[in-house]
Amino acid sequence: MAQPVTKSMDWDALWLTARERMRREMGDAVFDAWIRSLSFISAEGTDVKIGALTPFARNWVAGHHVQRIERALAAESGQAVTINLVVAPQRPSVAPVVTPPREPVVAQVTESEKAEGRRILSTKILQNAQTFESFVPGPANEFAFRAAKALGSGENEEISLLYVHGGFGYGKSHLLNAIALEARKRGKRALFLGAEDFMRQFLGALNRKETLGFKEDLRAADILLIDDLQHLCRSTYTVSEFLHTLNAFSDLRRKLVIAADKAPGAIDNLSADVRSRLSGGLVIALDKPDRATRLAILKSRAAEFARARGLAVSDDVLDHIADSEENSPRDLVGAFNKVATYADLTKQPLTLEAARHILGQATVAAKKTSIEDIQRKTAEFYKLELRDFQSPQRSRRVARPRQVAMFLARELTMRSLPEIGKRFGGRDHTTVLHACRRIAALCEEDGTFKEEVNFLRSVLVRPS
Repeated sequence: MAQPVTKSMDWDALWLTARERMRREMGDAVFDAWIRSLSFISAEGTDVKIGALTPFARNWVAGHHVQRIERALAAESGQAVTINLVVAPQRPSVAPVVTPPREPVVAQVTESEKAEGRRILSTKILQNAQTFESFVPGPANEFAFRAAKALGSGENEEISLLYVHGGFGYGKSHLLNAIALEARKRGKRALFLGAEDFMRQFLGALNRKETLGFKEDLRAADILLIDDLQHLCRSTYTVSEFLHTLNAFSDLRRKLVIAADKAPGAIDNLSADVRSRLSGGLVIALDKPDRATRLAILKSRAAEFARARGLAVSDDVLDHIADSEENSPRDLVGAFNKVATYADLTKQPLTLEAARHILGQATVAAKKTSIEDIQRKTAEFYKLELRDFQSPQRSRRVARPRQVAMFLARELTMRSLPEIGKRFGGRDHTTVLHACRRIAALCEEDGTFKEEVNFLRSVLVRPS
């Protein structure tokens, strides 16, 4: 015979056994994220009151897990029950009597948790120059440009998930930055994170048992923008949380914008369900720009440079730079900056012959120098083994030459930061960027060290 549900039942014990049942059914990750922090408040007849720490947690559990809780409690009590979810910031020690803590303590803890939550979700600093107005559209990127502008300006509310992908330097980050700027103009909360930021901050919150705060702050954004999705690690927890984020933004009818170097189906780090979810959004590729677009990008940059420095760059120089079919928009701007800065520093007229000479040095180096050559020559110079560049050693004897080799690889090859990092023991792009900045700073500070780097560079670019 079924056991009646009454106040005399040991609900604390029933709740504990029901929790363990849900842990086995749901798995540790989901249980820890949503069920662990719930507390039993009281029971009256078949109505059971359960407390959640925040309004967001209550709403999420009510929409996604309340039936599972009812089934678990029914299985343990022997009777069907109805769950009533309420906000209970402080879990009571004895049910159903609730003894609130002293007011100063509650206020202090709450403010600390809120401050910590704000620190967890630090957003990227937006670049004011990367707007829709400064983006140069063309046949290779116009679809992505128009979709991004419609989403950022609120012109098309039907676009809920935008996924743009393309090679390094094709303008993905520029579009995401422009969307965030436009959204903030409209009073919307735009949260802009790199995939590594998302991963690092979520795992940090998980270790501190603060995932609810992480989720609440994340899902409070009107538009969430995630850059470089290919850097999302294979961590089960991270990929699972990312899937929850996708689903939550869909349920809440909020906007999600993602950029990556490949289409969803080509990113190995993602699970099949995440790939499927992303593929269901608006997926747009950014291709290599044609010559007309390359020239338009250079003319836009030249106009900015003329306003800032009062230096005009002739059309024949811009035509020469635009002729390089292999260059991404970022490479084009880099080539322009090189010749324009040369002219500005030397106070010499920037002729087509001068531009060919300046850019020709980099072209020869890029074609004839490989990362393997750079590693071999740098290892020989510093009396190291090649395997030292792949090793996790962080001693100065190995770390400084490795940074020099990364710096030269960035300067003398057309390889991207992630590609360079992969050749140096699978290091991430931020490590390579730090190495480049560190070596550039040391060259400014130490004349002898600068001579070492210049010698290595001359050996590597010397015609064979």
